[in-house]
Amino acid sequence: MKNSTRPHALDPSPLHAPSYYAATVNARVLAPALTDERSTQVCVVGGGFTGISAALHLAQRGIEVVLLEQSRLGWGATGRNGGQAHVGLRRDQEWLERHVGESGARHLWELALEARAHLDALIETYRIECDFRPGLLHADHKRSYTAATRRHVDHLRERYGYTAMRFVGRDEVRAMVATEDYHSGAIDERGGHLHPLNYALGLARAAQSHGARLHEDSRVLEITRSGTDWQVRTATARVRAAQVILACNGYLRGIAPIVERHVMPINNFVATTEPLGEDGGRALIRDGVAVSDSRFVVNYYRITADNRLLFGGGETYGYRFPADICGFVRRHALRIFPQLAATRFEYGWGGTLGITPTRMPFVREIKPGFYNVSGFSGLGVLLAPYCGKILADALAGERAGFARFAQVPVPAFPGGPALRWPTLVAAMSWYALRDRL
Repeated sequence: MKNSTRPHALDPSPLHAPSYYAATVNARVLAPALTDERSTQVCVVGGGFTGISAALHLAQRGIEVVLLEQSRLGWGATGRNGGQAHVGLRRDQEWLERHVGESGARHLWELALEARAHLDALIETYRIECDFRPGLLHADHKRSYTAATRRHVDHLRERYGYTAMRFVGRDEVRAMVATEDYHSGAIDERGGHLHPLNYALGLARAAQSHGARLHEDSRVLEITRSGTDWQVRTATARVRAAQVILACNGYLRGIAPIVERHVMPINNFVATTEPLGEDGGRALIRDGVAVSDSRFVVNYYRITADNRLLFGGGETYGYRFPADICGFVRRHALRIFPQLAATRFEYGWGGTLGITPTRMPFVREIKPGFYNVSGFSGLGVLLAPYCGKILADALAGERAGFARFAQVPVPAFPGGPALRWPTLVAAMSWYALRDRL
């Protein structure tokens, strides 16, 4: 049993978390620490999906870019998540229609579809081996959710022409997933799942092939205005840049307090079983699709390329991880699959993601030339690389996509620095309790 026991989730490390993904990575990317002074057009802070994609798309355009990552490329939530590719945003189209109007909601849906096409294009163009497999099932754990799910599916099919999603009833959902926990659901054939760390490192190699300069072990300590430029300081280097992209998601910790008022960290945990064999994997999830359920503290799981169950469940608030992550996740997994009681869980790890009050990404130009993209609230596999692209587009003068995301309401968490944290914990705990009622 291989468990992550790091006492603090954000402590920089020369190694990836001891996850299944790190154990099955295709190849490392060489990105030595920056140790001198540099001048560049754009400095990207954060080596996850957003930052790497921004660097890739900037370099494609011939824009000089330096990326700084405190640990390893893909070290944070990018390389630790459940690997699920959800089409759409964290809020459904009905919510968006109420908050940004029907036209705004339709434009955001078009961006969501572009994000899905962007995934295909990147994998194909750069031949990224990341085990992508189509299909994602949204499963209802309460019978009372069935009518709303049916309405949602009908809304997407009839108003948006999205026929890749269809409703599944009780008998079908229980045939698809070997559990009696679910009463209905929606299957999205355009959703899917992949190996996120191999995907991220494939993007990093693509960025380097276009001339982007990527640097690991380069933790940013301070970002300040210096005349008309920005100065980004690490312990061993300084970068002077005309523009800065902050792409740290849940890993800010003091770099930009104005962003931290809108984006706060929570921890999710993932574990994988021993290999189950092809028949064993199919016995749990018949069609090999990813599954994500309707709980507020969501269970999300899938069968990996080597036929393990990869299961995400449970969360904590703050930067501390449980000492026994396999045991922590196993309890959640056995509630769905009690038939796995005698199955060994081999890898367990945690990751810190960024959430916002509305669960919508916080995409803003904070100050002239200083951009932030974060707060994907668990839907970063598709959205984060695509938002990296729209940031690159915006810096090149094509701001339409950026403007669409920037209009989405993302208020600050209530209370000042002393109250934001207990307020978040109280609210999240209340919604988690509702899952059990």
